Amino acid sequence: MQTFTKVVLFTDSDGRAQFREEPIALTEGSPRAMLSPLLPSGGYQLRHSPVGFSKEFHCTPNPQYVFILGGKMQISLQDGTSKIFEPGQHFYSADALPAGATFDPAVHGHQSCQVGDEPLVTLFLRA
Repeated sequence: MQTFTKVVLFTDSDGRAQFREEPIALTEGSPRAMLSPLLPSGGYQLRHSPVGFSKEFHCTPNPQYVFILGGKMQISLQDGTSKIFEPGQHFYSADALPAGATFDPAVHGHQSCQVGDEPLVTLFLRA
């Protein structure tokens, strides 16, 4: 069975952001063009971030897919782990603040920034 790899940014049991990969089965369509089942969505936004854009540590307020349309985006975690996403790549951002927690930028969330010499263009698709 064909699968699609979903990169997920999530909050672990310690309240820290982490990455994991999840397979999505491609069970629809035909052998020439396999599809996942239809997944729900709640609207989308486009963003243009200039060279030098950086956002401090924050949590994702609403789970969403982030698709890189142009430029490069680096996501950094509290443990020093980082990933760079390039055009055509995506991730599912769901690192919410744990219930009842007060945001602590030394513990919670992720940092995002534009890298390279091209502006960052992204599409945010709410889950």
